[in-house]
Amino acid sequence: MAAVRSSDLHARIQRWVRRIPRGKVATYGQIARLAGVGAHPRLVGYALAALADGADVPWHRVVNAQGRVSPRATPGADRLQRALLERE
Repeated sequence: MAAVRSSDLHARIQRWVRRIPRGKVATYGQIARLAGVGAHPRLVGYALAALADGADVPWHRVVNAQGRVSPRATPGADRLQRALLERE
């Protein structure tokens, strides 16, 4: 993987996540491939974890390879993700 500034990578990941339609999900791996870091889906997780509160990126539409919500370091964040997905 070529060296990429993290701000550029985060912006690229955010652009792809914004394209996930309401009511649909994508996996970390799918977004990683689209963003050009195919073998590194954790980079997608890091980019989403770095989002500012209130960011206009639908982070909740990104799920793990099994199609499930992954546990989060922030207490209650996985419940919030499920609730946001169910609302859609």
